Formats: sequence, C-alpha cells, structure tokens
Amino acid sequence: MSFRPTIKFCCQCGSPVKHAIPDDGDTRVRAICPSCGFVHYQNPLNVVGCIPVTDDGRILLCKRNIEPRWGKWTLPAGFMELDETTSEGAARETDEEAGAQIAMGRLFSVISVPRVGQVHLFYCARLLSESFNPGHETIEARLFEPKDIPWDELAFRTVSTTLQRYLDDRARSVEQVHNIDLL
Repeated sequence: MSFRPTIKFCCQCGSPVKHAIPDDGDTRVRAICPSCGFVHYQNPLNVVGCIPVTDDGRILLCKRNIEPRWGKWTLPAGFMELDETTSEGAARETDEEAGAQIAMGRLFSVISVPRVGQVHLFYCARLLSESFNPGHETIEARLFEPKDIPWDELAFRTVSTTLQRYLDDRARSVEQVHNIDLL
C-alpha cells in the first residue's frame, strides 16, 4: 500500500508541483516543484498517548467531544508537538483530554498505520489521583474495570488493540513492547 502525496503547491515559491520520482536516487514519488526544484517530503505524524491505570487496575478512558468518532471512548492521546518527546506529548495529551495527573511508565506499543500516514505510541502510566478535569475535546473521563470496558464503543482500532494487548500482558504478568502494523 502506498501513500499518495497530497501537496499541490510548492511551499517555497507557490508554483504547482508535479508528482514524480526525483532524479537523485530516491525511489518514491514526491511532490517536486518544476519552477524552483524543491522536493517536498511527507512523513508520518506521531500520535502519542497513555494507558492510565489506577493502583487497583482500573483504566481511564475519555469520551470524545470532537470528530472523528465523536461520542466514542478512547485512551487519552493526540498528535505530538515539535518541541516535546514522545512521553512528554503523551503526558500533555492525558492532562489536556482528561485533566489527569500521571506517573509516566514504559513504552507499551508502537503501532504503524500507513493507510493514514500515522505512527501511534502508547505508554503505561500510573494515575496519581482519581480526580479528573476533562478538557474541551472530552465529554467525560471515566475509570473502567477491565470487564466493563465498552469494546463496541471504542473510537479507534489502535486503542482497542492496545487495550487488548495490555490486558493480555497483565493477565500473564508479562512486560513487553508491542510493535504492531495495522494495514
């Protein structure tokens, strides 16, 4: 499966671009400006998030107040900013979406989603408090016992995959990093 370039105009000079393989030994189609020669590269976006868990094993989920998938449940996550590490971004998103304070743990999953040009990274996190103050992107932040997770109401496959792997690992007392390709 190949990602199709979406750039239509050069960011340097504003001219329409052509989509072709550059003559510099590259092997992928790029947006190339025929006027100034600038080659545009499109790279995946990183989505960073947490699996926030209480000491007694309940998991924090957020009900989305934005599209896509308004009204569906998700782990707190969002796009990484340029000036932060992946774990800093995951902590920021958890604070922004749930108003939750966490102790950051280890990396849990790296999920490539080439169809949409994204890589999702989820960290384990321990909730420091059960007091939440959801931000504008969240209708509700709620703790769930694993048996009560609303599987049919989860927003994204990356979230359901991460939660299922997390619960499987927890049941087996295994700690590992999951590298997953969702095609």
